[in-house]
Amino acid sequence: MPLPTTSAPLAAALASRGYTDLTEVQSAVLKPEAAGRDLLVSAQTGSGKTVAYGLALAPDLLGDAGTLPEAGEPMALIVAPTRELAIQVTNELTWLYANTGAKLVTLVGGMDPRAERRQLGQGVHIVVGTPGRLRDHLTRGALQIGNLKALVIDEADEMLNLGFREDLEFLLEATPASRRTLLFSATLPKTIIQMTKRYQQGALRIEVARGQAGHADIEYRAIRIAPNEVEHAVTNILRQAEAPSAIVFCNTRETVRHLSSALIERGFAAVTLSGELGQAERNQAIQALRDGRARVCVATDVAARGLDLPSLGLVIHADLPSDAETLQHRSGRTGRAGRKGVSVLLVPISRRRKAEALLVQARINATWGAAPSAEEIRAADEARLLADPIFTEEASEEDTATAARLIAAHSPEVLAAALVRKWRASLPSPEDVFEPSFGPDPKGGKPGGRDRDERGPAKHERSGPSVWFRMDVGRRNNADPKWLLPLLCRRGKITRQEIGAIKIFDRETKFEITESVAKRFAEAAAHSEGDDITISYADGSAGAAGQDGERRPFKGKPVHGTGGPSRDKPRRPRPKKPRA
Repeated sequence: MPLPTTSAPLAAALASRGYTDLTEVQSAVLKPEAAGRDLLVSAQTGSGKTVAYGLALAPDLLGDAGTLPEAGEPMALIVAPTRELAIQVTNELTWLYANTGAKLVTLVGGMDPRAERRQLGQGVHIVVGTPGRLRDHLTRGALQIGNLKALVIDEADEMLNLGFREDLEFLLEATPASRRTLLFSATLPKTIIQMTKRYQQGALRIEVARGQAGHADIEYRAIRIAPNEVEHAVTNILRQAEAPSAIVFCNTRETVRHLSSALIERGFAAVTLSGELGQAERNQAIQALRDGRARVCVATDVAARGLDLPSLGLVIHADLPSDAETLQHRSGRTGRAGRKGVSVLLVPISRRRKAEALLVQARINATWGAAPSAEEIRAADEARLLADPIFTEEASEEDTATAARLIAAHSPEVLAAALVRKWRASLPSPEDVFEPSFGPDPKGGKPGGRDRDERGPAKHERSGPSVWFRMDVGRRNNADPKWLLPLLCRRGKITRQEIGAIKIFDRETKFEITESVAKRFAEAAAHSEGDDITISYADGSAGAAGQDGERRPFKGKPVHGTGGPSRDKPRRPRPKKPRA
């Protein structure tokens, strides 16, 4: 929407930030009918509501003046449910009111209350805080609100969900009755409506979130995964993404610790955000994302509200959120203020119904698909390398001299191969992932995967003759294509297209390898360390095994490999003792 006439200092701040249009909620609070009134606003996350109430407060704080008076008791109080959101609100209003001489203070748990009291004593125009800390400063007399002109309650529904109703009502009753009250909430349950009737006067109701399908600036994807391949799927999605930074949501602190460690081991620059971190540690993690020292944040839902990073273009739900509202708030960390983003849900087969229900409740139309394969990522890497601007940038004299010496010492092929190896060594290795079958997709009639009956043959398209191999794991060892396929590819240095049928018996598994790569497969597997699984040439055709896994002797030298679960070999039956 076109930028309407607003306070001159705020208009200059908006222009300096590149604003040419306002979002729907920002425009709504500036309409003539909203001027000076209490507001009840329902707006989705990422809609620009912080700037919206910053603009709405301008007449109350500035009047016709271009600057604020000398700082004293606060003129505006903004209540947020979490520390992260409170800090984010302060950051947003700091630049919005930069030309007005505004002094802002943030009062949140986890920070030194003595330092906060000193800041309040030095005078302030706008106070932003969490309910508990604000109530504490009020009861101790450090926070004086007798001259308060406006009160903003941000994400009121979340405040009630977190159990802050008593603190919130205390603040509402403690503030002057003449104050203006702006209440923002993603949803408007009965408790919110009851609260507005009690504490607001003739509030104008503004709704901009109803009827919208998800978030217009976010592309939603649902990725089918095997239950034990969350790490592999997250790795490949991050590797494929072009986003400068990403956030991966988990449901527990333990999962955050585990997944972040796994990503760091793979070479990702990752940080964590969870309730077990102090505020200083959280600030350090967020700053690392802002300045580019970290690219990935693995977090619990403490980061689902209030985290606003301009470069964050990707959200991954490693664990499905508990409800549709949390899904929207998590996803809303990207696609903010007109920027585009991607939100990816990882859906194990056992959680498909849950995922479909969440998407329906959130009115989101997601595209279902598979995690990026290792082959797709390598192809993307090659395209990125060929398009790297380093090839067109002007080289320094020193670099040119070094290049001349390299050309004199090595052939172009050797130099190019070295460049490719150097490039790949700097990147986390993609993972082989298995795509399970979910049956028909929700919106279409096509099968949702390339799965197969794990006890029957696994069929792949291949041309030419093949060679049969066997490995000494079977149904008794929980043999399953979802880990057998990646194991064979990884240990034998082959692709899935070079693997044919897989037949799983009771104590062994037989599989086909394309004849043209069979020798290379055998040699590669032979040099794999470990003796957990023995791979050998099979004797004859696929039917060489007897019924239910009864073994026949195999010819050929055994080939060893690792990567599957350790074998639980059956014990010999003990001789029965004769009865007395």
